[in-house]
Amino acid sequence: MSDGKLVGIVLVSHSAEVAASVAELARGLSGAGVSVPLAAAGGTEGGGLGTSSELIAAAAASVDRGAGVAVLTDLGSAVLTVKALLAEGDELPAGTRLVDAPFVEGAVAAVVTASTGADLDAVEAAAAEAYTYRKV
Repeated sequence: MSDGKLVGIVLVSHSAEVAASVAELARGLSGAGVSVPLAAAGGTEGGGLGTSSELIAAAAASVDRGAGVAVLTDLGSAVLTVKALLAEGDELPAGTRLVDAPFVEGAVAAVVTASTGADLDAVEAAAAEAYTYRKV
């Protein structure tokens, strides 16, 4: 359990619309409890498809509450962009972590778990566990 600070979550997609929609879905499914700091970082600055280091860094800064930031991504180059930002060391808030999880299911699990006040390790574990959700 965190010390009252909430884990922030950033959803990185190649599409602004996809990132915003998944954020809306995750927030809606998390219930009416604590509002998790959640930001979508989709597309490029010009509104096109792609990823933007600047949008990701701004989103991470906007959700940082001192308990860490979980970043979930949709596709390969989004992962590479986040990894590059993490390697630079000063572009993202301290405690920012790239979470290996399915984008939609992982986002829902991360937001629901973060809303309980769980720490970054628990948020990451819940999101990653979404890989095991069976649909048949």
